[in-house]
Amino acid sequence: MKIHPTSVVSPDVEIGPDVEIGPYCLIQGKGKIGKGTFIEGHVTLGYKSGIIQIGENNHFSPGCVIGGPPQDVSFKNEETSLIIGNNNTFREFSTVNLATSKADKKTEVGNNCYIMAYAHLGHDCKIGNNVVIANNSQLGGHCEVEDNVVISAMCGFSQFTRVGRGSFIAGGSVVNKDIPPFVRAEGHWAIVRATNKIGLIRRGFGRDEANNVHKAVRILVMGTGTVDENIERIRTECKDSENIEHFIHFVKSSKRGIAIARNQKEVSDE
Repeated sequence: MKIHPTSVVSPDVEIGPDVEIGPYCLIQGKGKIGKGTFIEGHVTLGYKSGIIQIGENNHFSPGCVIGGPPQDVSFKNEETSLIIGNNNTFREFSTVNLATSKADKKTEVGNNCYIMAYAHLGHDCKIGNNVVIANNSQLGGHCEVEDNVVISAMCGFSQFTRVGRGSFIAGGSVVNKDIPPFVRAEGHWAIVRATNKIGLIRRGFGRDEANNVHKAVRILVMGTGTVDENIERIRTECKDSENIEHFIHFVKSSKRGIAIARNQKEVSDE
């Protein structure tokens, strides 16, 4: 453990072995920082009423503010948490807020995520594993991002929106409805434009399963029936697999609605 003498660390935060804390850092509240984590200079972690649980081998770049209070006028310094897994990188001036007391009191980030400069993750967000969020993208409170999602630069997400696993959000998009798994979405407002076939194959999908998922996406987006009718078509016409079941469950559990245009004529085969 190595802590620069200009940094201030709360006595209620447990510091693991091989943690390095650079100059002019402020670490507040309660919690734990796991072994091998590197905190560069001018980083702020935690808040006086917050609990931070940070896993192993994370990297916090200069100027980031992680575990600050939620930007919610109803917040009254309740004890809430931020939970971060292992092997994550938070680049310069990125921000991640503590949860409010409105849900489970937890903001969560999984493992192996890369959060680029000036990105913001609002209160109560749930971020999965292997997620990349590029520069200046902003997630409002209570957003959910599943595993293996790539969010390009300068995207905005309304509160409570969800992004399904394996999806790709193009730069400059504004998302106000749920983005299904395994797709590419773009626009203001963002809608599904294609299946994320290249991303799926890079993640180890065989071509047959990538084509199977693509067929499900086409039925959902281009089908002439209701969402429920199109789901029944997916069950009938697509080969049953864990990915198809996840896709169907995501669509059926949506509360904000799925980001598709009913007059959409084509989903790209790329």
